[in-house]
Amino acid sequence: MANTVKKVEDAVSGATDKAKETASSMTGQARDTASSVVGQAREMASSAGQSASDLAATASRRADEAASSLGESVKSMADTLRDRGPQGGMLGTASSRVAEGLDSTGDYLQEQGLSGMAEDVTEMIRRNPIPAMLVGIGIGFLLARLTRS
Repeated sequence: MANTVKKVEDAVSGATDKAKETASSMTGQARDTASSVVGQAREMASSAGQSASDLAATASRRADEAASSLGESVKSMADTLRDRGPQGGMLGTASSRVAEGLDSTGDYLQEQGLSGMAEDVTEMIRRNPIPAMLVGIGIGFLLARLTRS
């Protein structure tokens, strides 16, 4: 009988060892799978971030190109005003000054683009916060009145 008990103990010990080996192997496999999933998630997040960055850069470039094109159009309008507008007298002086303003605006749009304009507006708001806030309130009031009808 002691022999039988010894065989049962050996069998139980062997089964326990086998269960431990299986659990250890499964734990290793689970770690490997989790590590792989985390790596893939990081790659996907990095790829999504890069795509968003590329899209933002493209949008910014296109906006600057549109502003430059608008600047060209404004300068062309200034040239047309100079060519076809009155040349002398008070109207000639006024049209000349308007054309100079349009030229200046066109140059600004071509050189600065939309990003430069945004920086200038930001700087102006930093230097004059209270008037900027009052202008914002006024614009909000006007928009509310216009959309209320």
